[in-house]
Amino acid sequence: MKVILINRKHGGSRSIELGRWSLALLSLCCLGLPLGLVAGGYLLGQEDEASSMRGLALEGLQKEIDQQQEELAQLQSRAESKLQAMTLSLAQLQARMTRLDALGQHLTAMADLEDGEFDFSQPPAVGGPLAGDFNVEYDSGGLAAELGLFQEQVADREQQLDILETLLTNRRLDEQSWLSGRPIEKGWISSHYGKRTDPFTGKPAFHHGIDFAGKEGSNVIAVASGVVTWIGSKSGYGEMVEVSHGDGFVTRYSHNKKALVKPGDVVRKGQAIALMGSTGRSTGAHVHYEVYKHGRSVDPSSYVRRTRR
Repeated sequence: MKVILINRKHGGSRSIELGRWSLALLSLCCLGLPLGLVAGGYLLGQEDEASSMRGLALEGLQKEIDQQQEELAQLQSRAESKLQAMTLSLAQLQARMTRLDALGQHLTAMADLEDGEFDFSQPPAVGGPLAGDFNVEYDSGGLAAELGLFQEQVADREQQLDILETLLTNRRLDEQSWLSGRPIEKGWISSHYGKRTDPFTGKPAFHHGIDFAGKEGSNVIAVASGVVTWIGSKSGYGEMVEVSHGDGFVTRYSHNKKALVKPGDVVRKGQAIALMGSTGRSTGAHVHYEVYKHGRSVDPSSYVRRTRR
């Protein structure tokens, strides 16, 4: 192959004869150089892209690790807060249980109940077969289960106290409605129930009550709880207060100086209902006390001698 080189300035020319190997070398240079550049650029581009991808992957992984660490810290914080709250709840339940046990023992002693019926010094009797694996490790779930069990024990104590309160309330109601004692705070029996000599006529007469003499103006008290059914002046009785106690029992308090209650009032056992006087058919300050059972007059002596239940 012949290559002619022309000089534009001088107008001359020069020819060069290329052999087979020279031509091959020239062709290789002309074709190989662009291909090498293209290949080199491609490889550099691939390497930059791979490097960029690796950078993005590492950055994403780091972000994921940071997020997981943040979530782990939040979980740990919530777990610690929950554990603190559960510990506080346990302490409160323990204090509550202590107060309930002390109150229960005091009420049991006051109620004079049988030994063992309400024993607040011992844990409640429970039992049952062992189920599952008994090697339990106490984690937050185990602590929650223990708190639940403790709450059940507290509920058991409260149930016992509710029953005990009901028993005491019923007992107090029975005691309040139980006719017993004298209708005065201070004084003495001046006339008994039954046949006697009438103080005004001197003739034999039947006395339907018991007379309690005392100081004028001293308190006349109810011998049991009840409802005031009548107040006023009655022939022979003077100023009288009548109280109904239920179960057919009615008591009367006569010759009063002044009534301290009015009809419809609910009175308690031992409550002052009148002031002792000498109104009506009376020779001096006293209270004429009568007891009626189902409409019939009965001897108050047995009720006066009664003691509280």
